[in-house]
Amino acid sequence: MIAYEPPAQPAIDLAASGIASTTLAPIEPIARRSRTRLRVLRQSTDVLDGGTVVVAGKLLAEKGTASLAGRMITLQAFGRRGWHALAHAHTVGSGHYRLRFRTRRTGSSRLRVRFAGDALDAPAGRRLRRLNVYRLVEASWYGGGGGLACGGALRSSTLGVANRTLPCGTIVTLRYHGRSIRVPVVDRGPFVAGREFDLTEATKRALGFGDTGVVWSTR
Repeated sequence: MIAYEPPAQPAIDLAASGIASTTLAPIEPIARRSRTRLRVLRQSTDVLDGGTVVVAGKLLAEKGTASLAGRMITLQAFGRRGWHALAHAHTVGSGHYRLRFRTRRTGSSRLRVRFAGDALDAPAGRRLRRLNVYRLVEASWYGGGGGLACGGALRSSTLGVANRTLPCGTIVTLRYHGRSIRVPVVDRGPFVAGREFDLTEATKRALGFGDTGVVWSTR
């Protein structure tokens, strides 16, 4: 009996394919990037319109990093289209950074610093206090109960302000002698020339405000 044997497969020409040996060289392991974190040492984020926001701090990495100089740090604000850059700065020395941004309009927004990472170091981020850009406005206060133009009743515990033109529910950040508060527009007024806001009794107490005066407002 004759057993059938299939034809032998042609040998692979390793030399022609560029492989010098049947044993492949081991793949070099990918170096792990150093973990980083951002420290904030100073943040000046409550300013009048046209003033300068200053954020200073330090980029830190785990032991073994020779130098953290020259890394790009970005100051970002959150707007309608997501996070966007306000300012950039490179770290110096042992990772210190200083960011400056000159404001151009009033308003309030979330704020953060961000290191995008590079070939050596992993990315890092740090949330900051809110950015509040104010203007000076004349204000007074009122109380006594009764109905509110935006709905509901005025009570001694009602936090809010009255304004002649801002839509009901608009959030306003007010600042007075170092105290800040975020409150909605709940009523219409004041009806005295030159004044832009009437503070409810609870808002007046929270700010330590007097009868009339100038407050900082983001709207």
